[in-house]
Amino acid sequence: MCLSTAYRNTMTPEAVVMRNVMRIECKDNMVVLTDLMERQMAVEGVLKEANLVDGFVVIQESKDN
Repeated sequence: MCLSTAYRNTMTPEAVVMRNVMRIECKDNMVVLTDLMERQMAVEGVLKEANLVDGFVVIQESKDN
């Protein structure tokens, strides 16, 4: 199973949005993350980069935020 850590804009410890992400959905300028415990979080922005081998996802927030 490939679980990832999601970051907001950059891969820094303070930018962590969610850990143990198992599902990512992109719709209507939102990135919806679901973790292993089925908790969900929506971040306004677009998927910038995803590396499932190294276990990270970077979400570029919309400029309005």
